[in-house]
Amino acid sequence: MTLTLTVSDEVRALAPGFTHVAVEAHGLVNGPSTEGSAALLDDAARRLVERLDGRAPHEDPHMAAWREVYTAFGSKPSRTRNSAEALARRALTDAGLPRINVLVDVYNAISVAHLIPVGGEDIDRIQGGMRLVRATGDEDFVTVTGGVEAVERPDAGEVVWRDDVGVTCRRWNWRQGPRTRLTEATVSGVFLLEAMAPMPVAEAERAAAELAGLLEKFSPGARITVHTPEPTG
Repeated sequence: MTLTLTVSDEVRALAPGFTHVAVEAHGLVNGPSTEGSAALLDDAARRLVERLDGRAPHEDPHMAAWREVYTAFGSKPSRTRNSAEALARRALTDAGLPRINVLVDVYNAISVAHLIPVGGEDIDRIQGGMRLVRATGDEDFVTVTGGVEAVERPDAGEVVWRDDVGVTCRRWNWRQGPRTRLTEATVSGVFLLEAMAPMPVAEAERAAAELAGLLEKFSPGARITVHTPEPTG
């Protein structure tokens, strides 16, 4: 893999049931949302309704496990929800899921359909490897507030993704920074599917395979590799 992804021992101790599958893609073609990518989002919402079978998203066992982990590192899961739960809640509203761009629509659709957090990062915007760590509280998280660039600090002990420059995503997968997000200029990306027990690893791998197939459909000729999960032991 051209990009290294490392999970720290502190995070593994906090969440021994965590695993992730990475889909690496080069030669991508992105652009504004299309009828095809919008249809994926609508279909994902229908699949979510079937999956939940009348339950609220947070009542799903996988989402409940994420809530427990969020609580364990000091975040209130009813206020700062993991990305899959937040998207699922939006999918169930009359407004439905937002249309962002083709690549983001594709991975959001997989997240909602499988009820698994999925993130996408522009490989060319990442400095050094990506690491999942517990923050010291001194790291920079560059974001935009009210249209103006601002620098935040994560809470000490908060689980964050970071690279050599600073934090790329706060509270595990709650809020991604704009520096590394997928834009219409993105040609190389890494898509990270994050699972907690009790979700079987095989289910996360099926979601990754579906994502890889959709990336090939929307970016014919792209070079796509699915990287198997790292052991959690």
